Amino acid sequence: MIYLDYQATTPLAPEVFEAMVPWLRDQFANPHSASRLGRAAKAAIEVAREQVAALLPSGGRVVFTSGATEALNWAVKGSGGSMVTIASEHAAVLDTARAESGRGREITVLPVRPDGRIDLWVARRVLGQGAGLLAAMLVNNEIGVIQPIPELARIARQNGAMVLCDAVQGYGRIAVPDACDMVAISAHKIHGPKGVGALWIRDGVTLAPLLDGGDQEHGRSGTLSPALCVGFGVAARLMMERRDADLAHVDRLWGIATELLGGWTINGSEEHRYHGNLNVRRRGLDVNRLMSDCRNVAFSAGSACASGSGRPSHVLKAIGLLDADARSSIRLGFGRYTSEADLREALATIVAAADAQQVAA
Repeated sequence: MIYLDYQATTPLAPEVFEAMVPWLRDQFANPHSASRLGRAAKAAIEVAREQVAALLPSGGRVVFTSGATEALNWAVKGSGGSMVTIASEHAAVLDTARAESGRGREITVLPVRPDGRIDLWVARRVLGQGAGLLAAMLVNNEIGVIQPIPELARIARQNGAMVLCDAVQGYGRIAVPDACDMVAISAHKIHGPKGVGALWIRDGVTLAPLLDGGDQEHGRSGTLSPALCVGFGVAARLMMERRDADLAHVDRLWGIATELLGGWTINGSEEHRYHGNLNVRRRGLDVNRLMSDCRNVAFSAGSACASGSGRPSHVLKAIGLLDADARSSIRLGFGRYTSEADLREALATIVAAADAQQVAA
């Protein structure tokens, strides 16, 4: 199986696996216990916290969560005032905003242009009317488009709004802007384990708790897993150490992919995007049949979080695609452990299967 679904999850780094094993097998103490073993577990978590924080702005704290979905829910529900967000955001933001609207909170969802980017003029007009929170994604999980977060954050803060950045797909790859007040991240998008994420909170920002209990994380309750936190920390350290090499490798893979898929149309901006995400469409393509014909290649028909819904991607709809074009789109994700040979083989398989559909039609 050739794996081209990096936006859904990334392969676990071998170094991360090795670092986690002792905390799963031998060092099983509760990190919130006052025992010597508990203190050792807590110390390991604090090292991991520093490693994760090294890729985030200064002047804040990292709070470990069960994943980015919890982090985003906490940031949205724990803040106050009206909320402004963007039509192409992840469901963890849009569905939470919808739930907040049902409780009476004022929610404004801004449209995006056909390239997937927000119109700063529209954002300035809306935020100028006052808001408590702006929630915006750094790198889109479906089409890889990079939003102008620094500019958006400046506009928001000039108008008194806090800024929540969903940096899940960008963390470790693109610098997180300093102007953010909260940043949500996830370990399994950077070759770390599933089941752990974090919310970075700027000093001075106070959130109402999402979970009540022991307050183990000073604002977030629940026993932490030393293994998961250690794995997250090592993954973050590797992202920092390998950043230049990883980005150069991804750029080479992007060049190969765009050349081999020259007859396909790229969804979203070609200029403002992360090159490890290639979302493309081919008119008349039956994606379900394509996936069946390419069973040795793992790729996506859209966001993994929405797979099986039968609905066209809300992101592709937001950039103006018709249902037919949205349903004829695929998402290819590649990165650190994708070889050039594997990518060429996978794309040859996909193109041949797509060509066969056209001939049959």
